[in-house]
Amino acid sequence: MKNLMLVLVLLFSTSIMLTSCRDTKTETKEVKVETTESKGAVERAGEKVDSKVNDEIDKAIDKIDNEE
Repeated sequence: MKNLMLVLVLLFSTSIMLTSCRDTKTETKEVKVETTESKGAVERAGEKVDSKVNDEIDKAIDKIDNEE
């Protein structure tokens, strides 16, 4: 029983010694992103939706004008 405890203590202490000496440095790189467009995807999608809505509004106004 004493031998088993001694082996367990030695394994535990060895594992602690090996893991505590690890070099944990991480390297980070900065990335620069250059874009040529000043508008984002949401703004471009919004403009397309606005143009379609405006077309439908113009059609509805023309329809009302023609009825009168």
